[in-house]
Amino acid sequence: MTEIYQRFGKILGTIFIAIVTFWLLCLVLIPNLTMLDFALRPNLPPSQLGGEKDVYSADNFLYLWNHRSHSAIFLKTIWSSAFVTLTTFVLCYPLAYWLAQVASMRKTAFVLVVLMIPYMMNEVLRGLAWFIILAFEGPLNAILHSLGLLDEPVRWYGDGGVLAGMAYAYLLFMLFPMYNLISTLDHAQIDAAHDMGASAWRIHRRIVLPHAKVGIATGCVFTFMLSAGSYMAPALLGAPGSRWFTQLIYDWFFESGNWNRGAAYAVTLLVLCMFVVLGTLRLFRVNLASAVK
Repeated sequence: MTEIYQRFGKILGTIFIAIVTFWLLCLVLIPNLTMLDFALRPNLPPSQLGGEKDVYSADNFLYLWNHRSHSAIFLKTIWSSAFVTLTTFVLCYPLAYWLAQVASMRKTAFVLVVLMIPYMMNEVLRGLAWFIILAFEGPLNAILHSLGLLDEPVRWYGDGGVLAGMAYAYLLFMLFPMYNLISTLDHAQIDAAHDMGASAWRIHRRIVLPHAKVGIATGCVFTFMLSAGSYMAPALLGAPGSRWFTQLIYDWFFESGNWNRGAAYAVTLLVLCMFVVLGTLRLFRVNLASAVK
């Protein structure tokens, strides 16, 4: 706080601190505490609120683990989010390195603009674009059929379509943090390693990856959290029998009207994301202050 006052002065510093405090209290802390309060209370009619039955319990949380279908969907969401995170890392790391260390400034600017143009549209529109691509008579089936790889069209909707849609939707959240860190790496270090006979794999393992670990950790955190909390991709690209945890939360809130159980499911997902964030930062040995810069 002293540093803020020294840098911006007392008036401007006080304004910044007040804005951050308001944001943390009103947009983060209070809503989450309210959701936790809902999660620990039973779903009762208004006439029974505050009565004998309105007591705290873990019944809404236990309901999730006592129903194997719901717990299986929860575990599937975790695995799928981790798979999307790994897939986006494998796709983005070579591109991030090429943009930061190999391509000219003009090529880098052109590729970044091309990548960002689709993201200027709403996420729903991008999801609908994938819906069209994966359609029974869509471009993907037409191309594969013309190449002789398919004898008849295939219905791509389901878990595979959801994973593809999420990987595309959150690609830039993995790319940009890595690109920003790799671009700060002095290319002379890579040239020196080449001159000393190091292989490309050794250069990346010993020089590039350790230098970009903060960007990798940040990208993994963003991608996992967005994938775990995604609703649009499962709703648009999922098959009728392909259920995702965010859809269960939506159904409890808006279909069943059981806000208490929906809040319990949402809190469970929130706690999972918090553990993933802390675990990822610990795995990469990165502190939270470095990750949010």
